[in-house]
Amino acid sequence: MSGDAAQQLALPGLETTIEWVWSEDEGEVNVVERFVHATVMRDEIVHALAPRDGGIYIDATLGGGGHTEAILEAAPGAKVIAFDRDGDAIAASEARLERFEGRFELVRGTFGRVREELAAMGIAEVDGLCADLGVSSPQLDEPARGMSFRREGPLDMRMDQSSGETALELIARLSDEDLADVIYKYGDERRSRRIARSIKRAYGEDDLKTTLDLRRAIVRAVGPVRVGGVDPATRTFQALRIVVNDELGELTSLLASLAEVIAPGGVAALLSFHSLEDRLVKQAFSSRTTWTPLWKKPIGPTEEERAQNPRARSAKLRAARRSAGSSPPPPSVEGDRDPEVA
Repeated sequence: MSGDAAQQLALPGLETTIEWVWSEDEGEVNVVERFVHATVMRDEIVHALAPRDGGIYIDATLGGGGHTEAILEAAPGAKVIAFDRDGDAIAASEARLERFEGRFELVRGTFGRVREELAAMGIAEVDGLCADLGVSSPQLDEPARGMSFRREGPLDMRMDQSSGETALELIARLSDEDLADVIYKYGDERRSRRIARSIKRAYGEDDLKTTLDLRRAIVRAVGPVRVGGVDPATRTFQALRIVVNDELGELTSLLASLAEVIAPGGVAALLSFHSLEDRLVKQAFSSRTTWTPLWKKPIGPTEEERAQNPRARSAKLRAARRSAGSSPPPPSVEGDRDPEVA
């Protein structure tokens, strides 16, 4: 660990010889100067969609533009309509995809509104859709985003920093009990009540302004984890980020609209990174009158990709082909949860 990182992590009352283990990813910490994101399972998604000339496809999570680029390269006559709410991602992808002028259309907004946006364009159905539900590396690595406890930044966590409630505003609004419920429900954190009380105490004492302040409040509640353990802040950060961005609500809306926007014979391919997401996708594809899964079980990245991009290691890809059956009921975000927090 670098000296700067060690200094940032110094916590009151703890020995500075503790070696902290980060669980968000492996490798060195990099300062993000431009939006560069490693495309996860690029070939597998293109293979599942099997894009054809003249087809219209949706990339519901444009991000760095890798999946859109792969679809457009695979079928020179295809068109992609891509969604994203992150201004930095949009700017970077527009430059990357400039050579596909006329075949690429961008919608700035959440993927939960795919059905409404297509209707506004006069498009009834598309031939396929892909979505990478993970948080991008630039979003995690950029301190100003406040999504990671690895570097000090504001308690923001918004994917679209132009609107919506920040993580700090969410914490201020919620009671101790409601904050504990959020941490338990979306982070599967069994020590949620202790953590919530510590966070609210720090906020009340005007000692909660940055990501490292939040991490210190969590550590004060549950203690540090030494070498080989998962950082104690991991689950709480995940839970707050999910709620700030309404990630499961947006996914539920997307899944509820798939049977309407994808033409019979078209394919939906979704990459999830924890079991909260994967359960919703699995449930949506469970209607055999509407969907035929391409594989019995989700597939993951190859060993080579895992080695090259450690953040891909928890990815699960489910894909299903649309049949002519009736539309399935929308998936529920309630019920049994057991998030596989990386």
